[in-house]
Amino acid sequence: MKAAREALHGRAFVDGEVREDVTVRLAGGRIAEVAVGTRAPAGAVAIDGVLVPGFVDLHVHGGAGADFMDGEPEAARRVCAFHARHGTVALAATTLSASRGAIAKAVGAAAAVAAEPAAGEARVAAIHLEGPYINPGRAGAQDPSALRAADLAEVDGWIAAAGELALVMTVAPEVEGVAELIAARAGRIRFSLGHSEAGHGLAQAALAAGARQVTHLFNAMPSLHHREPGLVGAALASPDAVVELIADGLHVHPLLLGACARLLGERVALVTDAMRACGMPPGSYALGALEVTVDDRGARLPGGALAGSLLTMAGAVRTMVREAGLPLARVLPLASAVPARALGLAGHGRIAAGGAADLVELDEGLGVARVWIGGEEVEAAG
Repeated sequence: MKAAREALHGRAFVDGEVREDVTVRLAGGRIAEVAVGTRAPAGAVAIDGVLVPGFVDLHVHGGAGADFMDGEPEAARRVCAFHARHGTVALAATTLSASRGAIAKAVGAAAAVAAEPAAGEARVAAIHLEGPYINPGRAGAQDPSALRAADLAEVDGWIAAAGELALVMTVAPEVEGVAELIAARAGRIRFSLGHSEAGHGLAQAALAAGARQVTHLFNAMPSLHHREPGLVGAALASPDAVVELIADGLHVHPLLLGACARLLGERVALVTDAMRACGMPPGSYALGALEVTVDDRGARLPGGALAGSLLTMAGAVRTMVREAGLPLARVLPLASAVPARALGLAGHGRIAAGGAADLVELDEGLGVARVWIGGEEVEAAG
């Protein structure tokens, strides 16, 4: 770890455009000044690629062999350190459907890491409870035996374990008790609809009642049909719901990735849904109570269904540019500003005076050349 010098200079993504000759001055973990069209100050760090806002991931389970469901601070820190090297500066530590106690342990471990952020690690900015109040018919890589009706007392226990940390929760609106849960806790929890068989009417009602997000759009829900739009249609028609997209080119075809980004603009948040095998060699890995096989085709359950991903946020950006055909300037907010707003992270997602000094330098191939978190340079994946 080393402190960033006072100034960085080169190409940078500022005010929606990649601009030349930008000087970014850092002080006290913040961006003190941004000047466009300047000469490099003496001693400035030269940006050879392009300087962009640090990435924010709304949905990540693990990486580097660890998972937030391990329920140990050491495992959570391992996940955070791994994703920091790939440009993620803040994330929502995501759980799986499990027993009340197992989820509480995972929440407590993530909250402990959030309370004492360490150098070289992405910040735990929120906890994303993915389940257990989801539809067994759309369980995906969730353990069907752990799914159940919504329980307000159970949720309040997780809220207590999270402390002041922001909470996101994936729920299926058709599951017993979920409508009441949204009505009772929408002020504390950011509800996201997913793993669901809901028709468009029920989905629209849940969005109107307080749900504000859709979990990994297209996955673990019925396909869009022109006579039954379903949850996908409700998400597309919503004026303000944020939709997650797993941009690895496997979970959603690149054609649809590009079409959604063009149609929905800054309602799209790129996510990884990364599991513990992200960054690891091929083999068998645990995803909660399920066994997952990892090879060059991705992470899959024994029946062949996709089970989380091996994606990083930098990889998601590359997919959107190279395979979905979008300009980099259009993609960057989907990996930074949009998820930052969803989590209420003021000062994140933009390179602007007063903002957090959480920055990434992408090289010409959109690899991660350098990462700064709080003005401190982090070892980058390269």
